[in-house]
Amino acid sequence: MTSNLHKVKSLYLILLIFVFSIFQSCEFKLKVFEKESSNQRIEVQRYDRLESQYVTTSDFSALQQMNTDYPIETRTLIEDVLKLGEINDPEISHKFLSFYQDSTLQTLISDAESQYANMDDINKGLNEAFDKLTAWVPSIPIPLVYAQIGALDQSIIIGNNTIGISLDKYLGRTYPIYQKYYNPSQLKTMTREYIVPDCVCFYLLSLYPIHNFESKSQLERDLHMGKIMWVCNKALSKRCYNSRYVKMIEKFMCKNKQMTVSKLLELNDYSAISRGK
Repeated sequence: MTSNLHKVKSLYLILLIFVFSIFQSCEFKLKVFEKESSNQRIEVQRYDRLESQYVTTSDFSALQQMNTDYPIETRTLIEDVLKLGEINDPEISHKFLSFYQDSTLQTLISDAESQYANMDDINKGLNEAFDKLTAWVPSIPIPLVYAQIGALDQSIIIGNNTIGISLDKYLGRTYPIYQKYYNPSQLKTMTREYIVPDCVCFYLLSLYPIHNFESKSQLERDLHMGKIMWVCNKALSKRCYNSRYVKMIEKFMCKNKQMTVSKLLELNDYSAISRGK
């Protein structure tokens, strides 16, 4: 009897240790998961692949997935970027498909998918930039970023905390099709290296637009853009933009060490900067 009781107690102790170890393991995993989820990471959503699949193979399931998984992005592309009509038009899918049958657009699609088969460097650059931005301005929302293929229209499309990258506008300054439509100064920024800077720059501009634009002088407008570009340079730790207005902001920040990035972004009076103070 005593022996049996001892065996039961031993078994219970072993079971208790086992359950406790499982609990510790689960708790550890939960803490790791919580830590990862608290730091939202950016990964470019490959909407462009569904788009390419539909317009090159007429795969209706790809269009269905575009409408189901990316309804806002699809509406933006069709209505605002391509301007093909309203998304609820019964013929819109046919118009969308027909539009991309153009030989030049088919080439753009093929080349974009080839050049951007991997976007790990873009993800890395965006995360590094937004890590700095959120350290300076914790209230900045982390955007959802997706890739698409337009029709040589807009490079970056900004929505409600979203950034759309038109890969067809970043195929390289020597890309043959570009030579027909763009001058050398435009071609300079139509490269892979400018995707992250442009994303950051236009996103910041959407969060910090210039107030009373119509009443502002051209100098104030240029300084506002220079401010956004300077912050972008700082977030990327390199001179992506180097206009005279960016230099004026840099000079102002060197003279005013107490001015934080957050305060600079909220600044609307550029009189001191224009006077060189």
